[in-house]
Amino acid sequence: MSRLKRYSLLVATMGLLVAAAAACAAGSGGEEPPIRGTAQVDSIDLLMLESFPVQITALVRGNLPDGCTTIDQIAQERQGNTFKVTITTKRDAGKMCTEALVPFEEAISLEVNGLPAGTYTVDVNGVTGSFTFDVDNVLRITLSTPPA
Repeated sequence: MSRLKRYSLLVATMGLLVAAAAACAAGSGGEEPPIRGTAQVDSIDLLMLESFPVQITALVRGNLPDGCTTIDQIAQERQGNTFKVTITTKRDAGKMCTEALVPFEEAISLEVNGLPAGTYTVDVNGVTGSFTFDVDNVLRITLSTPPA
C-alpha cells in the first residue's frame, strides 16, 4: 500500500472516530436529569444588624466543585433553638466543566422576629455558629390613653 493511501486511510479513520465520539457525547437525545448535591461550606459569620427587632444575617462562604455547578436552593428551618440551613447545588449532567473550585458567598437572612431571649445555634451544611438575644426579639407597641 502506498504511503498516500495509508495516510488517507488514517485520516478517514480518525474522522470516523471523532464523529463517533461526538455522537456518544451528544447522548441518545434525551436530557439527563441534573446532578444535585449540597454545597461545601467553609465558614459562616453571623451578623447582628443594629435594629429592633434585631435582624440576623448568616454570611456563608464556601466552594463549588467546578465551573458548572451552581447554587440551586437555600432552605431554612428552626427546631427549638437551632436554625438548620441547607444550601443545595445543581449541575447539568454530562457537561464538560473546569475542574477548579469556584468560591461562593451567600448572605442569608434568618427568620428571628418574635424569638424569645436565649442562645441560638445556626447550622449551615454542617458548619455551625451561634448568637444570643439578651431580651425577647419582639417589638412591643404601647398605646397610651390621652389625658382627660
